[in-house]
Amino acid sequence: MGPTPSRDSGKPRYLQIADDLVQQIEHQVLPPGEQVPSESDLMKKYGASQGTVRKAIAELRATGLVETRHGKGSYVKRRPPVRRKSSDRFRRSHRMAGKAAYLAEAEQAGSKPSVSVLYVGPAQASEEIAERLSVPVGERVLARRRLYFSDGIPTEEATSYLPWDIAKDIPELFEENPGGGGIYARLEEHGHRLKELTETVRVRLATKQEISALSLSPGSPIIHLTRNAESESGRVVEVCDTFMAADQFVLEYRIPAGD
Repeated sequence: MGPTPSRDSGKPRYLQIADDLVQQIEHQVLPPGEQVPSESDLMKKYGASQGTVRKAIAELRATGLVETRHGKGSYVKRRPPVRRKSSDRFRRSHRMAGKAAYLAEAEQAGSKPSVSVLYVGPAQASEEIAERLSVPVGERVLARRRLYFSDGIPTEEATSYLPWDIAKDIPELFEENPGGGGIYARLEEHGHRLKELTETVRVRLATKQEISALSLSPGSPIIHLTRNAESESGRVVEVCDTFMAADQFVLEYRIPAGD
């Protein structure tokens, strides 16, 4: 498994162990998807205490090279970041070709996308959702909650909310699969041509529910992205809340510099 780190390097013991494990990962002695040796195995190999080994694993998690799964141990990460390009993923040409945004961006990243629909149906608008949709608090809206996967690994969870008076006339929006091009294609087919999408990005620590849904390590950061879709009539016809594993995405924006 590679040479045991020297005790004379001047670094704290846990950093020596972490550095050695990093070398093993980089040289694929521990390949992507491989389980990192157990705490007891590492204690025996390095002659270190449990506390020292745990600090070494925590250091590896902080580098983003490994992930800890509750009750299962730590594993070398095997998925590259998905590059999200806001200037491209919502192009009308993608929708007309039958590709929703997630499919378009996943194909560009060279990964195999899939989606699990968690809920489609009525919901009451919270104060925040009501404000974004310009509807009364508690009014009925259509909610669509999905969990997205890249190469079989969960990477993001998204929930869209649409005004009920719009959604009720578009039966495909109540289906798990709304058809090629996704919900934006269906909205445009029914006269709600999109003019602008506004996104806000925040980064914070994942909640317990998000850790479970995305198979994250405790203390992992997530990207919380909110989006409002405005039609040419000036009405917000859909809002979306997305929670993404922060180490799996690069948010790339093109910003025009002219007038």
